[in-house]
Amino acid sequence: YDVQPPDPLERWTRPPFEPWIDAENVVARGAPDDKGQFLVHVLAARAHLAASGRIPVNLIFLIEGEEEVTSTNLEAFLEDRKDELRADGVIVSDTAMFGPDKPAVSLGLRGIAAAEIRVSGPARDLHSGGFGGAVANPALELARLLASLHDEERRVTIPGFYDRVRPPSPREKQLMEELPFDEEEFLATTGAPALFGEKGFSTLERIWTRPTCEVNGIFGGYRGEGGKTIVPSEAGAKITMRLVPDQDPREILDLFEAHVLDRASPGVRVEVKKTGGADPVSLSPDSPLVRAAARALEKGFGKGPLYTRSGGSIPVVGNFKKILGLDTLLLGFGLESDRCHSPNEKFSLESFHKGILTSAWLMRELALETG
Repeated sequence: YDVQPPDPLERWTRPPFEPWIDAENVVARGAPDDKGQFLVHVLAARAHLAASGRIPVNLIFLIEGEEEVTSTNLEAFLEDRKDELRADGVIVSDTAMFGPDKPAVSLGLRGIAAAEIRVSGPARDLHSGGFGGAVANPALELARLLASLHDEERRVTIPGFYDRVRPPSPREKQLMEELPFDEEEFLATTGAPALFGEKGFSTLERIWTRPTCEVNGIFGGYRGEGGKTIVPSEAGAKITMRLVPDQDPREILDLFEAHVLDRASPGVRVEVKKTGGADPVSLSPDSPLVRAAARALEKGFGKGPLYTRSGGSIPVVGNFKKILGLDTLLLGFGLESDRCHSPNEKFSLESFHKGILTSAWLMRELALETG
């Protein structure tokens, strides 16, 4: 239910939809992403009912089964059910802790804007000896367009791209600087030779508070064994831009399209296809939701939370704010090492059990905050 495909099946130790206990984890597709994390709250509510016959707050469980395929129908559902979904706030558990036994509250998510560039030239692949140098090469023109997206300091060069960027507040910067972040350990998880990015910012600032423009894939021309001397007829690339408050994905996609089309050569046809987006979101560390979560984590984990942000995107969180006017508490119990979307996905049983306890306390603490 609402999970990535299990492929490649041969890399699973056991069938992916038959959960099993492996040392200190439950292993199965969706264990932490996101079935196990949702179950945390269901079991916390059940514990309250078993203990006292009542839950301290009114709850709406909204279980949506299309998150991994971009939640195609959820926005319309929220619009249609506004009255039924009136609430004081939302809790989403689809983020991670800062590390084992390091509970965290995420204070923000980056948004996203996605697009595809297609460059076409001759009607068919041409012999590079007979035509090379006389017609534009779509692959080369694509490379030129992609190279134009950043300057030497790795800043995005799209005019207007940074106009609405809201920097983190002094309090948010302080919370970020207090995190026990190890750059060498982070680098080791990537397999890259060195960390790299926009000049003048730390690694955490780059992945949490700065927007990006990434090339996700390039296609076109001959890609088989050996050589083939052609001028390809077309080439393309898939692009995603991670956004921060207060950037608007629709505006950013318009700016991106204008940048690309303005730089297109007359010898090719360039098309920009806008494939979707989601708004960035942020939550104040002084929010009642955050205060309640901090107290609940103290009781569930025996320690208060670290305050993080996420470089990823959860589109529904923006929809909760835009459509229902609700802030979202991002309270996750998984780990970045849980192999989400990969074979042998796992969820720590200790985190699972402490998460249930935390959620049960959170329901009490939210009752105090909301009266």
